[in-house]
Amino acid sequence: MTGNDLLLGIDIGTSSSKGVLVDSAGTILARASRPHETSTPHPGWVEHDPESVWWADFLEITRELAGAAGGRQIAGLGVSGIGPVLLPADGAGKPLRPAILYGVDTRATEEIAELTEELGAEAILEHGGTPLSSQAVGPKVRWLARHEPEIYQRTELMLMASSYLVHRLTGEYVLDHHSASQCDPMYDLRERAWAPDWAARVAPGLELPRLAWPSEVVGTVTAAAAAETGLPQGLPVTAGTVDAWAESASVGVAEPGERMVMYGTTMFLINVLTDPRPHPGLWTTCGALPDTYSLAAGMATSGAVTDWLRRLLSGDFAELVAEAGEVPAGSKGLLLLPYFAGERTPLFDPDARGIIAGLTLEHGRGELYRAALEGIAYGVRHNLEAMSSAGGAARRLVAVGGGTQGGLWTQIVSDVVGAPQDVPGETVGACFGDAILAAMAIGMDVDVRRWNPVSTTVRPDPGRVEAYDEYYRRYRELYPATAGIAHFLAGQQHAADTAR
Repeated sequence: MTGNDLLLGIDIGTSSSKGVLVDSAGTILARASRPHETSTPHPGWVEHDPESVWWADFLEITRELAGAAGGRQIAGLGVSGIGPVLLPADGAGKPLRPAILYGVDTRATEEIAELTEELGAEAILEHGGTPLSSQAVGPKVRWLARHEPEIYQRTELMLMASSYLVHRLTGEYVLDHHSASQCDPMYDLRERAWAPDWAARVAPGLELPRLAWPSEVVGTVTAAAAAETGLPQGLPVTAGTVDAWAESASVGVAEPGERMVMYGTTMFLINVLTDPRPHPGLWTTCGALPDTYSLAAGMATSGAVTDWLRRLLSGDFAELVAEAGEVPAGSKGLLLLPYFAGERTPLFDPDARGIIAGLTLEHGRGELYRAALEGIAYGVRHNLEAMSSAGGAARRLVAVGGGTQGGLWTQIVSDVVGAPQDVPGETVGACFGDAILAAMAIGMDVDVRRWNPVSTTVRPDPGRVEAYDEYYRRYRELYPATAGIAHFLAGQQHAADTAR
């Protein structure tokens, strides 16, 4: 690679796809994005069409960014996407149905219970590092075989968003170790390999992809893909990975004890480890880089709740943030449980529900909006404490994502968790991490902290830390005290959905 060569990173997200063109010094030369929709054909089902969403977005973004290269050579391509997902495809890589998305798709509830009983909860946790939940791919494979047997019988490839792009570009059937480690219970976390016995029980007759690390080149762009995309034939392509792990690479969260909090539609957290530390309330996975592991946590909603409030209160974000900023810590006696779509870690309760406690006629928009930010921050603290209880060290916390803009949300989180957060200068996200992983894959010596230095550090206010400690204790009491009522109400909602 010469100093004039460029890198391309493209990420397929839940609601949009993004890409960047980066030079060899880490400077972003061009950006592109495309919004898209998810499909919810039945209650609990969440899907993407890979052709009209993943591939169409990839083509448009690639052509736009390649056009900005100005004739300079693109030397490497990295991709990432939502995950873990299940896309069954035929031997040529043609999708056989829409992709079944990650933990937000809850169709495989019976298969989760069945496999947990069949294999044993303790054995699954020890073997794969994670309890089976809606996040796991294995139960969704069994659901496919049971409910759409004609599709399963035709399935020859098991793809995710990133591996679908890799296959389409290079013809290679490959999956990165991190994504594979979320295919519970088919992957052996300690061996860093497929578990043949369990894989055969979950996915009989299905050939699993070869494994590689996200920072490895796994193939090059074929002549056919070059003609379709405008990319140069022979361009090296990385294995790809799940978007959150690409995002962690973009901000240099790579050393043991480093943690990332990703502020977005959902909240996602990663804690880097040197060895697996299974915990019943978290996901333990392989990391983005070789010889690393991760503790991971994900809240089912975060920015989705603030956006719901924005629409409900007929305001815009700037107004609501300004009003919330005038409200003292504790929102004048309000507590919000942000479980508006159930909760993932550390509760693993799809029937948890949102609660606003303490409402009076004196509360207004500012109090409600601040209570939402605080409730999400309490959820972050709950997950960080679970990581610590699992043995994950906490020596640095990095904040990323669109929710870091404006400063109020990150300040509330630092005050609630009692720890500073580094905010990098570039929070464009996973696509920048894809470019960084591509640079590593083709042999560049990448200093991520030089490419993406910290722009500010949010430090906790000691007075608010003390106030929030009491509110956090009450937050932790509110869920178990109301879970039975929430489950009853969730059952009524499920019955209403079924009757439609």
